[in-house]
Amino acid sequence: MQATQLTAEHHVFRESLRAFIRKEILPHIDRWEEQGQIDRSIWKKMGDMGFMGLNYPETYGGLDVDFYYSMILCEELSYCFSGGFTITALVIQYMSAPYLLKYASEKLKDHYLRAVIAGDLISAVAITEPGAGSDVQHIKTTAIREGDYYLVNGSKTFITNGFYGDFFITAVKTDSSKGSKGISLLLIDRHAAGVSATKINKMGWHASDTAEIGFDQVKVPVSHLIGEEGAGFRYLMDGLQLERLTAAIHSLASADSALHYTLEYINKREAFKKKLQDFQVIRHRVAQMEADIATTKAFIGYCCDLQQQGAYAVKESSIAKLQASELAIRVVNQCFQFFGGYAFTEDYKIARLYRDVRVGTIIGGTSEIMLEIIAKMTIDKVNYQAKSDVHTVPNT
Repeated sequence: MQATQLTAEHHVFRESLRAFIRKEILPHIDRWEEQGQIDRSIWKKMGDMGFMGLNYPETYGGLDVDFYYSMILCEELSYCFSGGFTITALVIQYMSAPYLLKYASEKLKDHYLRAVIAGDLISAVAITEPGAGSDVQHIKTTAIREGDYYLVNGSKTFITNGFYGDFFITAVKTDSSKGSKGISLLLIDRHAAGVSATKINKMGWHASDTAEIGFDQVKVPVSHLIGEEGAGFRYLMDGLQLERLTAAIHSLASADSALHYTLEYINKREAFKKKLQDFQVIRHRVAQMEADIATTKAFIGYCCDLQQQGAYAVKESSIAKLQASELAIRVVNQCFQFFGGYAFTEDYKIARLYRDVRVGTIIGGTSEIMLEIIAKMTIDKVNYQAKSDVHTVPNT
């Protein structure tokens, strides 16, 4: 169980968020899935409600509330039966914009971070490349400084918000001779000259835009350097814990939504003159899924406590990501089976959930990477520690 119990204010926030989702999001989900694009207006509406700035200071228009509000946001958005919509929101608030808050100049924060929190701009994080996924140290995209600009060349792939987004927090090599210490982060505008984006046709997450990005002699102002040159790898490693925790919350909530959706179905569907929910084999499988979800939820709650306390919980967030994403696949697969032939049609949301949860064991570090991190800390006694504090650079 969580050490810090949710307060009355947390529950009021959840109900307010649910009401907003019912009115402004759920009626449009199917259309967004079909057209492969989310209406930009929803981010402005969420910004007006404060939902895009839960974890950001009031200075930039945020609410600066505790992490449990973010946990609730991740959960409730995951009950929308659209992994594509949910991941778009999570990438903006928890996987890309935090680098602006922690390391960018006040000038960049005032222009870009403030606009993200308001819902006026959509951010993305561009790290993965065709030849470098989890192996960030071997990215090939270069940024060579020439006077007041960097000239950026290279490509990125599997970038959520890469096609319809407004800017990328981009990992680049500013010094190819220094390995990980030659990696920097640049803010690159989506529509800058030389930037191209091609949408990727995906198995799931249809509502989100995922793109391959090309950089051809793109001129990026030196003022768009985020933090210090050569410190990008450290920044990225420090940001992964929040990314993996929010991904874990999303996976678990997706599993929970699948189970509740299935419970409604087996209560109505009959076979051999009795409801599906009355067959012992189905009852026991449901019971096991409920038990697995409950125990994983308790551990994720503990991880949320650590996040709220500011702990650098590498092992815990890796375990949460591993367990939740693998569990989501098992639960949705089992629920899929209960629907029989109907599961294989687009008339039931279980088909969409089946497609969407599969990527959970890949994004933010594969299950194999999570296992290796846990193995290093358990067997080799590796002790990962935060390598950088909150840092900003002067206005430039």
